[in-house]
Amino acid sequence: MTEKTALTPATHTTPPAKFSHGVRKGNILQVAGQVGFLPAVEGQPPTPAGPTLREQTLQTFANVKAILEEGGATWDDVMMMRVYLTDVDHFAEMNEIYNQYFEEQGLKEPAAARTTVYVGLPKGLLIEIDALAVLS
Repeated sequence: MTEKTALTPATHTTPPAKFSHGVRKGNILQVAGQVGFLPAVEGQPPTPAGPTLREQTLQTFANVKAILEEGGATWDDVMMMRVYLTDVDHFAEMNEIYNQYFEEQGLKEPAAARTTVYVGLPKGLLIEIDALAVLS
């Protein structure tokens, strides 16, 4: 039986409860919901990348990518992404940022994705993304 491995890249803080930023078991890697916090600084609380959707989305992508890489995956291994926005008016802007980002990443085939509005993020955070990857 394949062991389950918790993933916490050096750029991430230790989770505040009994959960992991990502988990890999066999060729399956689940990235937990990530937000636009800047890389962790010892002794400082998490800090959002900025107040704009663009800043937070790009940092969220960087945070998801760090976990994928920690588990041996790439964006091309991602089968499903779920995006949670706090404002329905951000859909169009997020889609533009998303499309541009993955074009720049040279993504071969896009993952299945869904976007929903969720109002339960901590104050000031605008986006959360989780991902499911299957490694070859």
